[in-house]
Amino acid sequence: MPATGTVPSAFPVARPRSLSGPAAADGAKRGAPLTVFIIRRLMQSLLVLAAMTVIVFVGVYAIGNPIDILIAPDATQEERARAIASLGLDRPLWEQYAVYIGNMLQGDLGKSFVFNEPALQLVLQRLPATLELAVAAMLIAICIGIPLGLWAGLEPESIAGRSIMAGSILGFSLPNFWQGLMLIMIFAVFLGWLPAGGRGDPGTFLGMESTLFSVDGWSHLILPATNLALFKTSLVIRLTRAGVRETLPLDYVRFARAKGLSRRRVIFVHVLRNILIPLVTILGLELGTVIAFAVVTETIFAWPGIGKLIIDSIFLLDRPVIVAYLIVIVLMFITINLIVDVLYSILDPRVRLADLEG
Repeated sequence: MPATGTVPSAFPVARPRSLSGPAAADGAKRGAPLTVFIIRRLMQSLLVLAAMTVIVFVGVYAIGNPIDILIAPDATQEERARAIASLGLDRPLWEQYAVYIGNMLQGDLGKSFVFNEPALQLVLQRLPATLELAVAAMLIAICIGIPLGLWAGLEPESIAGRSIMAGSILGFSLPNFWQGLMLIMIFAVFLGWLPAGGRGDPGTFLGMESTLFSVDGWSHLILPATNLALFKTSLVIRLTRAGVRETLPLDYVRFARAKGLSRRRVIFVHVLRNILIPLVTILGLELGTVIAFAVVTETIFAWPGIGKLIIDSIFLLDRPVIVAYLIVIVLMFITINLIVDVLYSILDPRVRLADLEG
């Protein structure tokens, strides 16, 4: 018989696990799926980028002849031949692509035919203005769309709920250029509250310079950002309302109510937190579309962004600038999509586990 106070060998004493033992191994196992998920997404992004360089280059360089625009009509054949050779347009398409890829890997996307400056530099000079416009538009869409969508989802049969949904239909239906003209006519011409176009003087904050940090900058930014945000606001309203209507009947929401939690806590902790997961995905991708398709708004409001630059380059068949613009936009889309995928997998681990199992 064992001595009093001792434990028989059949029942070993449990010892605390050290951080360097099984606990660390369990943590590594939990972190491994996320690492593999990110690596797989990076590889897919590189493949997409490689495919898009081929599509963009061939699509742009197979259309039109910039020499017809850049050279005077009365130029001699010798002058035309020299211009074609200087721009590298006398080489086969595959050779032009090979040279382009080699230069691109060194950060050189060619020189503009019109401005005689590096095409990437021209795009990056205009990019901050477009990013300011896109960020401001998405902030407006989020700050207005989510509260209105919540209201419409919680009170779908009320006059306010029906009015919000009717307004969202108008936001989808009205043409973007018409909205911009109406905003200019009402707030710039008739009321004189805001400037009709252009970009205001930038301000400085923590060493960063942007029109988002100055009153004059915001006065010029409000109208184009509002015009760009109207469609996205309608989208956010409808997505939020649909998420609320789908979430309210679920068991965990009913259980939260049965526990006696306040209505505000049920809405903001149990309902809103869960509908934000799909909203993160949609809003991340919509940010890319706002950047890429701000052309109409920038043209109407004379906003000096990359949208106006690409329109001018298309009219002049400035191929290097067009290709540089498209490559930058594709790269931004891929980066945003990668960030959204990672955020989604962090918010909902089932996503990365399903990806690994697939």
